[in-house]
Amino acid sequence: MNKLAKINILKLKKILQSKGYRIQKNQKKFPKFFENFFYITLVGFFVIGFFYTAPIIIDFSKKNFGKNETVLNNSSINFNRVLEGKEIQNSKNIIEDEEVNLKDLFTDVFEFDINEQDTVRLSASTINQLFKDEDYNLKDIRKNKLVKPITIDILPSEIKSIENTRKRKELFIQIVLPLILEENKKIKLARKTLFSILNKNNNSEAEKNWLKSKFKQYGVVNRDLTTLKIRMDEIPVSLAIAQAAKETGWGTSRFAQQGNALFGQWTYNDKGIKPAGSDPSDTHKVMKFKILKASVRAYNRNLNTHKSYKKFRKVRAIQRDVYGSLNSLELANYLDKYAETGIEYTKILKQIIEQNKLTDFDDAKILPNSKREKNLI
Repeated sequence: MNKLAKINILKLKKILQSKGYRIQKNQKKFPKFFENFFYITLVGFFVIGFFYTAPIIIDFSKKNFGKNETVLNNSSINFNRVLEGKEIQNSKNIIEDEEVNLKDLFTDVFEFDINEQDTVRLSASTINQLFKDEDYNLKDIRKNKLVKPITIDILPSEIKSIENTRKRKELFIQIVLPLILEENKKIKLARKTLFSILNKNNNSEAEKNWLKSKFKQYGVVNRDLTTLKIRMDEIPVSLAIAQAAKETGWGTSRFAQQGNALFGQWTYNDKGIKPAGSDPSDTHKVMKFKILKASVRAYNRNLNTHKSYKKFRKVRAIQRDVYGSLNSLELANYLDKYAETGIEYTKILKQIIEQNKLTDFDDAKILPNSKREKNLI
C-alpha cells in the first residue's frame, strides 16, 4: 500500500512538471513570534547588563580618577526656613563635625600676637599730621565714600586730653574707620568666594578645604551652608563705630589705652584686664590685644558666632535678603544682650549713631590694594 502511494506521488509529480508546474520542498520557517522574542530578549540582556555595570564603573572612576566632589547645597531651602523661624533640615549626606573648638573661632585673631612686630604708640599730634599729609578727613569721606587704608595700631594716649569734643570724636573715628572697613572687606571677599563655590557643580580639594576652615572659623559644627551664609556677613560700619565709642568713651578708657580693647569683650583667662572695682569673686576680665585691628576682628567674630546674637544675625539676614543693605539703627535693637543695661544700651547706641551721623559711613569703601579688591568698590 505504501509502495503504491509512493509511486502514485512520483507519477503525479512528473505529470505536474510536464505541464509546467514547479514542485518545491516545503521549508519549515521559524515562527515570527519566536523570532521577535529572541531579539527582545537579546536587547533586554544588554540593557540590564548596562545598568548593572554602570554604577560599578562610575564608582571605580571616582575612586581612581575623580578629584572633584559636589558640595551639598540645600542652603536656599534652609535659608528660608531660618527666616521663618523653623528648624534647619539636615541631609543624610551632611557629616556631623566635631564640637566647636573655641580656639578655632579666634585663630586668626591670635595670629596678630605672633606675626605682628613690636608696635609704636604715635602721639595724637603725629597722627593728625599724618592724616593731614594724606589728605584724609571725614568731610571728604562723607561726600565721596572712599577711605584711604591708613592703619593705626594703638590709640594715642593724648586722646583723652583733647578738650574739644568734636575733634576728639573725629580723631577716634578716623582711627577706627579704616580698621572696621578693612575687616568688612575681608568678610565680603569671603562671601564672594562662598557663593562662587555654591554655584559650581563640582568643587576642588582646595575649595573643600577652604569651606572646612570657614566652618571651624564660624563655629558651624554640622557643616551646614545656611548657617555659614548667615554668620559670614558684615557688621554695619555705623554700628561698629557706635559700639567702640560707647565701650571706650571715644578711645579714653583704660581697656582701650592699655589693652587696645575697643569693644569691651570679656575673657576668663589670665591675659585680660581686671575691671576696677569689680568683686573679688568675679573671674571675668576684659580681653586685651596687641593691636587695634585684632580687637575689631574679635568683635566681628563675636557678633557672628555667639548664641546671644542669634536674633541679630537672623534680622541681618532678612535685611540682606530683602533690601540688599543693612540698617544699623534697626539691628542695634538686637544687641540688648551685649551689656547688662539691656534695652538702655541699645537706645544709647542709636543715639550715638544719629547724633554723630554715623550712617554716612555705612556705604563707605576702603581703597583697594589689589585688582580683586577693586571689584568690590
